[in-house]
Amino acid sequence: MDGLLLKDKLKALPSEPGVYFHKDKNGEIIYVGKAANLKNRVKSYFNKTEKDIKTQALVAEIATTDWVTTETELDALFLESEMVKRYMPKFNILLRDDKTVVYLRVDLKSDLPVLEWTREPLDDGAEYLGPYYSAGVVKNALRVLRRSFPYFSKNGSSLRGSSKILRQIGLEPVIENEEDAWEYKANLRKLLRVLRGERVKILVDTEKEMDKAALALEFERAEKLKRQVFALKALKGQIVFADREWADLASDESLRDLADVLGLAGASALQRIEGFDISHQGGVNVVASDVVFKNGVASRRDYRKFKMSREQNNDFENMRETIVRRMKHLEDWGEPSLILVDGGAPQLRFVGEILHSFGLKFVGLAKENEEIVVSREFSGLLVDKIAVERLGGEIYEEEEFWHIKLPLGSPVVKLLQRVRDEAHRFAVNYHTLLKRKKFLGK
Repeated sequence: MDGLLLKDKLKALPSEPGVYFHKDKNGEIIYVGKAANLKNRVKSYFNKTEKDIKTQALVAEIATTDWVTTETELDALFLESEMVKRYMPKFNILLRDDKTVVYLRVDLKSDLPVLEWTREPLDDGAEYLGPYYSAGVVKNALRVLRRSFPYFSKNGSSLRGSSKILRQIGLEPVIENEEDAWEYKANLRKLLRVLRGERVKILVDTEKEMDKAALALEFERAEKLKRQVFALKALKGQIVFADREWADLASDESLRDLADVLGLAGASALQRIEGFDISHQGGVNVVASDVVFKNGVASRRDYRKFKMSREQNNDFENMRETIVRRMKHLEDWGEPSLILVDGGAPQLRFVGEILHSFGLKFVGLAKENEEIVVSREFSGLLVDKIAVERLGGEIYEEEEFWHIKLPLGSPVVKLLQRVRDEAHRFAVNYHTLLKRKKFLGK
């Protein structure tokens, strides 16, 4: 397969979970990644969707790609970690945020070992697994595994400190004697082996243990081992990170389609979408949110919140103040590619001129029918009717606005709904915080 051209290799990609290895012209591994579906994930590097500068640099150096399929997403997740640690590819370092790198620490020498996360492994005799570059994904995998291999977390490091609820639902072990403690350590060692990618071998060993316990008439132990066997087999169909992977691919599609509808030059014209929302209770504790989606994905570090300068039950004026205050930071916060206004024609009439005065493009999303509303005079956009029809939608004009109705399940509508709903959530959370502080007298 090594002699095949890259395009031929891409045709041979399987639709299975696994780990892929991007290599340069010298055959050196420059990036290692995991995939729930190798075909979709690897091909996404070479589609026409606009990518950030670092990813563009990676793609420019890819001469060939190899891969290893795995039985489960979980196997792919932990194999990726081992391969990154082994090869130290340069683009894994460039493309990852150091703040997301975590290690799992377990001190098997302690009486009741606990699993805890750390960013700095020490030479303290404990066992460290990692580095893991997707902390949230690994924690999700551990939540799945904990059902079969109960363990103490840092907050449950002793019998006194452990959670009664966690014990009752089987996520923490019950330690009543030395035999329980021994069994806990044995199961913890199994869990660590699973995390190192030895799931299949652990499955075989556990089946042998189960048969041995049954022959010895140790039926309670055999039942516990049987549950572990079933759980290890069930991991084959367990979704660990595919939802995020599909979300990335869906973001690419939605940005491309939205750009087509609005007459923009490709998804790169929508690198930064911002959405605003107002929250208050009868004009009291009035706040506003500004959420940011970069390349179709929420960028929480760029979110902003505002407390209005005066308390008033007038969302039009509150929104005007929010926009003016946001526009004072175009240079230091970044300039939006597109502003999403929560509402239809009435809202756009009120804020359209001010957004136009800053040279910003904007659309509204009317709640009643989830229609995209575009100002013909002020939005700076030229809707493409052919693109709307291609996506199964319809368009009509009413006064100075275009009204675009796309199928509710379309990627474009879902993207705009995510922006709007996230702005609402963030605003409500801030309003609730202020209300609580006021109630507590803080």
